[in-house]
Amino acid sequence: MKTRVPEFIVGTGTGRSVVMAEQGMVATAHPLATAAGLKVLMEGGNAVDAAIAAGAVTWVTMPMMCGPGGDAFFLIYCAKTGQVKAINGSGAVGRRATLDYLAARGYREQMPQTGMLSAAIPGAVDAFQEAILRFGTRSWDYLLHDAIRYAEGHPVSPKTAEYFREARDKLAMFPSSARIYLAKGETPRTGDILRQPEYAESMRRIARGGAREFYAGALGEIIGRAADVAGLFDTTELAAHRSAVYEPLRISYRGLEVLSTAPPSQGMIHLEAQAVTGQFPLADLAPVDAQHVMIEAIKIATADRLRWAGDPAYVDFPLGGLLSERYARKRAADIQMESCLPVNAAGDPLGDTTYLCVVDGEGNAVSLIHSLSNSFGTGEVIEGTGLFLNNRAGRGFVLTEGHPNCIAPGKRTMHTLNCYMVFKDGRPLLVGGTPGGDGQPQWNLQVLAYFLDWGLNVQEACEAPRWTLGPGTDPVNAGNPPTLALEGRFHPSVLAGLKAKGHPVREVAPWGGGGAVQLIHIDQEKGVLHGGSDPRADGCAMGY
Repeated sequence: MKTRVPEFIVGTGTGRSVVMAEQGMVATAHPLATAAGLKVLMEGGNAVDAAIAAGAVTWVTMPMMCGPGGDAFFLIYCAKTGQVKAINGSGAVGRRATLDYLAARGYREQMPQTGMLSAAIPGAVDAFQEAILRFGTRSWDYLLHDAIRYAEGHPVSPKTAEYFREARDKLAMFPSSARIYLAKGETPRTGDILRQPEYAESMRRIARGGAREFYAGALGEIIGRAADVAGLFDTTELAAHRSAVYEPLRISYRGLEVLSTAPPSQGMIHLEAQAVTGQFPLADLAPVDAQHVMIEAIKIATADRLRWAGDPAYVDFPLGGLLSERYARKRAADIQMESCLPVNAAGDPLGDTTYLCVVDGEGNAVSLIHSLSNSFGTGEVIEGTGLFLNNRAGRGFVLTEGHPNCIAPGKRTMHTLNCYMVFKDGRPLLVGGTPGGDGQPQWNLQVLAYFLDWGLNVQEACEAPRWTLGPGTDPVNAGNPPTLALEGRFHPSVLAGLKAKGHPVREVAPWGGGGAVQLIHIDQEKGVLHGGSDPRADGCAMGY
C-alpha cells in the first residue's frame, strides 16, 4: 500500500519504485557495482561475498571515493548465529607522527590535506579480507574479477564525471595522477572509457596474494617505500596493520535496536542523536518542531563528540554514558522548542566516501562504508600502482596538544565513517547508510525518522528532503560560521519556522542536499526484501 507522504514535503519525487525481491538484494551508489554484487548472489555467494565484489567495483568505478588505499567499516549479521560483528578497517599513523615532526615541516596550526603526510595506514584491504575469512565463501580471485575487468576499461557515469571535474586542480598537483586522469588535459567525461591498467595490475596482485600482498608483499613494498620517503608510516608499520573485530554499539529507539560502528567511527553521533530524538513523539509534533528536534539532537551529539572522543586506545572517554537512556533524557531536556542551542552545546555524561548494503536469501546482511576521506585522498597516485592513499590523517587529526583527537604515533584519528542496522525482536529490519562526511549521521537520523516515524517506504525515505548542519567535526571547517542547509522541497513554513527559532537557514537546490543513501528493508513476515537507492547518486538497488 502506498504510504502517505507528510505534508511538509512539497514537490514530487523521482517516480522511482521500491525494488522488491525474495532471494537477495544489493544497493550501491554505482550500477556496475550493484550488478557485480547481484551476480555473486545469483551464483551462490552470500551477502559478504557480494558486498566485497560490489565494493571492489566501486574502487575502480569511483576512484575518488574509495580504494585499496582507503579505510572501511563493516556491520555483518550472520543469520546462522544470530550475531552481529563490526569490523574497524581504519589505520593508524606511524612513529614519526608527532607534533614536532609536523612543525618542522611547516604544519603547526593544521594538518596537511594532500600528499603523503596526510595519509594514515590504509585499512580497507585487511578489513575486506577479515570479512572474507570470517564470513565469506569465495576467494579473492573470484571476488575481484569484475573489478579488474572494469579497471581495464569502463564507461564513466555522470556523477563520477562531475566528481572528476571538481577535483581537476587537485589531480593536476601530482604528475603521477595527472598522467592517468588528465591525459588529454581534461578529466574523463560522461561516457568516456576510463582505462586504469596499473590499477588493474595492483588488483591482480591482491587477487593472487590477498591482504598479505598489499601489506607485506611486493605491492606493500612499493606503498611502504612511498610513505617512508614522505609520509607518516613505513613498510614495517604497514606490514603490522590489523583490523579490529568487535561488538557494535547499540541504542533503543521506538522499541527497536539501532546498531552502529564504534569509535574511531562517528557512529556515536548518529546513535546519541537518535536516542535524544527518541524522547520526543516526532510524528505527532508540528513539522517545524519535528525538524527542530532532530537538528538540536545532532548539534548536541556533535558537540559531545568534539568534547570527548578520540581513539579509544589512547583516550578514555565516557562512551557508555553518552549513549545511555539516562543521558538521552538529560540532553532532551536541554532542547527548547522556541529557540536553538549554541553549536558548542556539549554536556557532561559522567566528509568522500561510498556506501553499500547487501542482504542474501539466508538472511545474512552487510552494511559497508569505505572511503579515501576527501576526494581522491592524498591526490597523489603511487607510481606504478594506480593507487591513491587516503588523506584520513590530514583530514581528521588536530595539532592542539591535549585535545582528545590530537595526532600521536600509533593513533587512529576519529572518523566520519559510520553505518547502521536496525533490529526488531532480534532480527534485522533495516540495513542502511550514506557517504557524506559529517552529513552521514545527520542524514542517517533523518532517513530513519522518515521510515520509522512517518512510515515512508525505503525509496521514499531515500528521496525525502534533507538538511545538513555545519560546520560539523572536520578540523578544516572548525572556523566556519554555523549554517543549516535545507533542500528546497521542504514546505516554506518549515524554512520560515526554523529561521524564527534562530537557525542559520540557507535554502539549497531541491536535490542539492548531498548524500547517496542506500537502504534495504527486510520484511521478516512476508520474506520480501525492499530496496531503495538515492537519486542524488548514480546507483541503484537490484534484487532477484
